[in-house]
Amino acid sequence: MVTRPKELGCFLRRLRERTAPQGAPIGRRRRTPGLRREELATLCGISVTWYTWIEQGRAPQVSPDTLARLADVLAVTDAERRYLWEAAGLAPQRPAQKTPHVPAAITSVLEHIATPAYCLGRYWDALAWNREAESLFADWLGPQGQERNLLRFMFCVPAARDFVVDWPQRARRLVAEFSADAGNLAGEGQYEDMVADLGRQSAEFRAYWARREISFRDPAVKAFRHPTEGLVVYEQTTFVPLVERDFKLILLCARPGN
Repeated sequence: MVTRPKELGCFLRRLRERTAPQGAPIGRRRRTPGLRREELATLCGISVTWYTWIEQGRAPQVSPDTLARLADVLAVTDAERRYLWEAAGLAPQRPAQKTPHVPAAITSVLEHIATPAYCLGRYWDALAWNREAESLFADWLGPQGQERNLLRFMFCVPAARDFVVDWPQRARRLVAEFSADAGNLAGEGQYEDMVADLGRQSAEFRAYWARREISFRDPAVKAFRHPTEGLVVYEQTTFVPLVERDFKLILLCARPGN
């Protein structure tokens, strides 16, 4: 089981290894890719021993000030910064795990939207969707769909590789987006089991997950090869309710001219 301190340390190591020493690119003469531990500690104004403990998952608690210094030196993105705070246990805690229940307001929204829309839960299980989404994602949300989890559909259902245009890039991006949500899920049994099972079933998921890339679900263009309609292109937008922070409402609006 991966604990939060270990997850934080592993992610920091990945960030450190991708960061070139200031004033010089990463060269072949350096045995360590990116910054060395002592270099990063010096730039952040903390002791090498303390940083080493953080990276090894041995630090019981990392202060917001220390984390902010690390984030600045490592030039993290907004998504990576949020993930660091969550992995360090500094973000607001999510409510205790409970049986997924889609708020009535979201159900009503789905019923009135005339474009593909669906709701994802804590572990990216599809909890609710409209008829348009079921028609578009027949192998995921249709009657024949067996994997209601978006990640499992993407990596474990062969039809997804033909259905999703530019599958390798989209799959890698999807893992980075899920990683941004998973910063404070470390230690939860369902989360750990799902990640482990996906790693066993898919070499691609295992490789993408090892990269520790973090990205928000920004508005993006999504293209699919529909079995009857051919190539369809949508603009995706994701909404997160203020109260139910574990839910995501995803809308796909057809691009003009498609």
